[in-house]
Amino acid sequence: MVLKVAVPMDLVQGDVDEGYGRVADVFRDNFLTRHEIGAACAVYREGRKVVDLWGGYRDGLTGEVWEQDTIVPVASTTKGMAAMAVALAHTRDLIDFDAPVSSYWPEFAAQGKLAVTVRQLLSHQAGLCAIDQPLELEDLADLDRVATVIASQAPAWTPGTRQGYHGISLGWYEGELIRRVDPQHRSLGQFFAQEIAEPLGIEFYIGLPDDVGDERRAKFHAYKPAEMLLHLHEFPARFVLGFLNPRSITYRTFGNPRILGLLDNYNRRDVLRIEIPAANGVGSARAIAAAYGEFATGGKRLGLSSTTLEALSRPAAEPSGGREDVVLGIESLFSLGYVKPFPRFRFGTSEGLAFGTPGGGGSFGFGDPDLGVGFAYVMNRTGFRLFDDPREIALRDAVYRSMNATPQIPSV
Repeated sequence: MVLKVAVPMDLVQGDVDEGYGRVADVFRDNFLTRHEIGAACAVYREGRKVVDLWGGYRDGLTGEVWEQDTIVPVASTTKGMAAMAVALAHTRDLIDFDAPVSSYWPEFAAQGKLAVTVRQLLSHQAGLCAIDQPLELEDLADLDRVATVIASQAPAWTPGTRQGYHGISLGWYEGELIRRVDPQHRSLGQFFAQEIAEPLGIEFYIGLPDDVGDERRAKFHAYKPAEMLLHLHEFPARFVLGFLNPRSITYRTFGNPRILGLLDNYNRRDVLRIEIPAANGVGSARAIAAAYGEFATGGKRLGLSSTTLEALSRPAAEPSGGREDVVLGIESLFSLGYVKPFPRFRFGTSEGLAFGTPGGGGSFGFGDPDLGVGFAYVMNRTGFRLFDDPREIALRDAVYRSMNATPQIPSV
């Protein structure tokens, strides 16, 4: 059931540059007409912050206010931030996207994975979306244990022939790659904190530190899985039925441990404390937009190479079997840890240079190199779309219309 809370307009705050007033109007309208509880939206263009909005309640049940420095779990929007760590490793010649994963991580070669490339893995084509060996939450804090388990996983299909959203597992594979190639053998969360967040001066965590107080964090108001059946006009039916069927690959993708497949559990400190680089990032819209803005404008502060940035912008290398996603049940398109624009999910400019990741419930962050834009929307009332949440797309469309650029067309 959607929690409905009346939000006074004096709790909607922030600022926009001249010409972006319609974005502020849409942000306010989300609270008035689209059941927003608490949210934030930020946009950087050519390195300058042009939109910085926040408002509502960080907890709709207690009435605690969403402040300027409120942070929030962003589910799979985390994937895009984690992929930045891998991209930075590529810039530093630590990773070759077309090299076999096993050349960096020999144990990965087990179960016929010797030739699986980094590009195939990051593009959800490796067949490693589901992990069969049971894992408990406490296991996930032991990165050696996780690495042993995921290295022994057999692919669900011949790598490169199909794609299926690696909803939880992708981050663990990325994390072990970073540990293997980083001269300091840092975890992905540590690498991101020290090599990306610190230089950019942003607050985004993959593994929430204990000294970041709960009073700063927004509460996820999440739907229960059974409620998805009431929203088949929004969710893909195949995804919903698979998510609820323990025998399906969709269920298995999000079901080990099952706690990670339920959005409400991302309110738990024990879930946020460990590193789940595909799912449990916590931060602000401002941080996500700033990071994407850096990647969309040349990445000078991070020392990103033109080769890396060109690789992120180029069209995806599609699997031989087509774009149908065996986990999501719809067409999709991925490249190097990111979603790329495709007919049902149009974002960025018409050239398709943009790259980003949406998160369960409605959040979205992306970079558009063609216009030098970094965009982010985060919220705490979860919606019922895999992407193109009505609140988010209304904001994204307002941003692009403010720039007299390509309108953002909803999926059909």
